[in-house]
Amino acid sequence: MAELQLSVLDQSVSLAGSSEDAAIRDTLDLAQHCERLGYARFWVSEHHGLPTIVGSAPEMLMAAIAARTTRIRIGSAGVMLPHYSALKVAEQFRVLEALAPGRIDLGVGRAPGSDMRTARALNPNAHAAADEFPQQVRDLQAWTSLPAHLGITAHPLGPHAPQLWVLGSSNYGAQLAAHFGLPYAYAYFFVDGQGAEEALALYRRLYRPSERHPVPQATVCVWALVADTHDEATHHALGRERWRLDRARGVLGPLQPSDAIAARGYTTEEWPTIEAMRRKAFVGTAEQVGAQMRALARELQLDEVVINTWAHDPAVRRHSYALLAREFALSH
Repeated sequence: MAELQLSVLDQSVSLAGSSEDAAIRDTLDLAQHCERLGYARFWVSEHHGLPTIVGSAPEMLMAAIAARTTRIRIGSAGVMLPHYSALKVAEQFRVLEALAPGRIDLGVGRAPGSDMRTARALNPNAHAAADEFPQQVRDLQAWTSLPAHLGITAHPLGPHAPQLWVLGSSNYGAQLAAHFGLPYAYAYFFVDGQGAEEALALYRRLYRPSERHPVPQATVCVWALVADTHDEATHHALGRERWRLDRARGVLGPLQPSDAIAARGYTTEEWPTIEAMRRKAFVGTAEQVGAQMRALARELQLDEVVINTWAHDPAVRRHSYALLAREFALSH
């Protein structure tokens, strides 16, 4: 098996003691850092109305990243398509392709990325919009690959076009991507891997070759944190553990510092959930996490894995990506 290609998903996570706008600027700095390390792609997410994940406009972030990088592919993971017109999204990403020729990935998802009240503020027909997702993907595929569709041209045209990806965490997205002959990214981190093997097998079995993608192309996104020692990595992962516990009971806020969480500790009732999380976590040294990723890639027949990392200290996050880049000998 050839060495894995690694990519990055960043969600512009707000940090306790800092400001939300600082999280956006940190995403730009991280993109440049990951390009220097040799990562293949840098994707940014779309969420609305959340005090933790504050990247609400991936296309704008992508434009800023394009201006600061030269090689790394830049993408959305993803645009929540039911909020928008497929034509407008196609135009936005054709503009991005003009700014960074041959480097733009257009990942789209069906989920609202928000609560339904916020979704209705984005699109008054949000309650029914998700039903139109297959038609929207078909239109978007046409407007990003053909000069014209439905008698309308999505400008600007050029020698390159955005690469469309379908994102998901269920069999639905896998089947849709297979039907249209599109690359597929599974949100492994979102469901702790549950259903990934079945979804990817379904995607490959049902795949209908398209002109641009004659063979299936799949990846998964995992949450991982690497440090010099396993104990350090476990400590730095406390922030996300605490966030997941709080989210499950409807409490959301910025990512808390690990030292404060360690000082408070976990309750007796919380420990079973924490232990279950840790059994599935990609947390440890570069050698340990590298072995987990290689095993996962063999199991799911992947040649690329996307990595999402949260840490309250930006330096910890950058060091994690640097250690993994060294472990996988990413080319600079």
